[in-house]
Amino acid sequence: MSDEPPSESKLTQSKQRWAREGKFLTGLTARPAEQRLPPGQHLTRDWPVLDLGIVPEIGRERWRLDVHGAVEAPLFWDFSQFMAQPQAQFVSDIHCVTTWSRYDNQWQGLATRELLAACRPHADVRHVLLHSYDGYTTNLSLEDFAAEDALLAHAWSGAPLTAEHGGPVRLVVPQLYFWKSAKWIQSIEFVAADAPGYWEVRGYHNRGDPWLEQRYSTD
Repeated sequence: MSDEPPSESKLTQSKQRWAREGKFLTGLTARPAEQRLPPGQHLTRDWPVLDLGIVPEIGRERWRLDVHGAVEAPLFWDFSQFMAQPQAQFVSDIHCVTTWSRYDNQWQGLATRELLAACRPHADVRHVLLHSYDGYTTNLSLEDFAAEDALLAHAWSGAPLTAEHGGPVRLVVPQLYFWKSAKWIQSIEFVAADAPGYWEVRGYHNRGDPWLEQRYSTD
């Protein structure tokens, strides 16, 4: 796989323009304990497909996950080794920065807390970088990556995760906008210093909290 970033599709160019223009921002505030639907969002029963215009052909037999960086025990798993890890089931909502939300998604996979227990990040680790098979990257704080209901999902609603939605394995971090939940996970890198990913260098917020409407960078 090339280390070069994927070419920019028309949707990518449009989303960069939205960041410059502050599209979809409402200025409203809401708190999760008071309102399930974040400001500026609308509900959908569908699961829209958004990507960079590339759907990598990575079947389960070819998929590999590398967990590396500042960890005591680097991990290099194929799919069968990944499936041999403790499995969890979570139900959570999706909130996409393009304003749609979907309630009560049923996920199955490896809880990120189990991954942390297996790789044992160094004491100075504060951030996590996600690398995908399509060249996509995104960054998370260690705290967000370790959220109670965050997981590396291989199934949705009782069926294997389809390629268009990030299968064989994708990250799911429900408390953040869904661009942080990288599809087609290839490697997870633990680092002390933060580094912005694909959308973060194109005008999107470094964290992406839906209830604070952190759609775009304020820099």
